[in-house]
Amino acid sequence: MFNSREYEWSDVNVVVAGRVVTGLRGIKYSSKQEKELLHAKGNKPHSVQRGNKTYEGEITLLQSEYEALRKAAGGDILDISFNTAVSYGNPSKGDAVTNDILIGCEFTEDNTEWKQGDKFQEKTLPFIYLDKKNA
Repeated sequence: MFNSREYEWSDVNVVVAGRVVTGLRGIKYSSKQEKELLHAKGNKPHSVQRGNKTYEGEITLLQSEYEALRKAAGGDILDISFNTAVSYGNPSKGDAVTNDILIGCEFTEDNTEWKQGDKFQEKTLPFIYLDKKNA
């Protein structure tokens, strides 16, 4: 039987600093590596040289979730280092579950923005991390 089902937002689970994030509105994370073409004789590159890797992301939370995280951090989320686990997939629906572990996360910014007409507060917090493991 062919399964054409795609992963759904409802199948995403995120754990930050050991706490399940129920007020999650979004998460994104990426890895990058410096790369440069090495030129020598001729006009075509001879190789691709690789440099440093960097890891960054952002998490979007409801204000109530942010307040719980801030309280757990002792008042300032910029002072904590934590691991984040992101899993997606629903085995009961035939999905393979993927688990990404982001190691050594630290928030780089703590921002607040309110706009006229807002029905709820949403905070997007950028972070950096040391490495990503697949579990």
